[in-house]
Amino acid sequence: MPKIIKEIYGVGILFFYYMKYIILFGWPFLYFGLEYKPNIIMDILWGFCLLLMLKDFFIKKYD
Repeated sequence: MPKIIKEIYGVGILFFYYMKYIILFGWPFLYFGLEYKPNIIMDILWGFCLLLMLKDFFIKKYD
């Protein structure tokens, strides 16, 4: 795999590992509580974070 693809993959893993819960709970608060305008990119990102969180709950790691 080329080096740039590995770097992008690594950045994506780190970003979603640390940001998924902030995005998951923060976006609805901003959208409904502070009346932010609808944003399709954030909606897609929120859906992706929801899937990642559900994966964490239902898929167990066997070490």
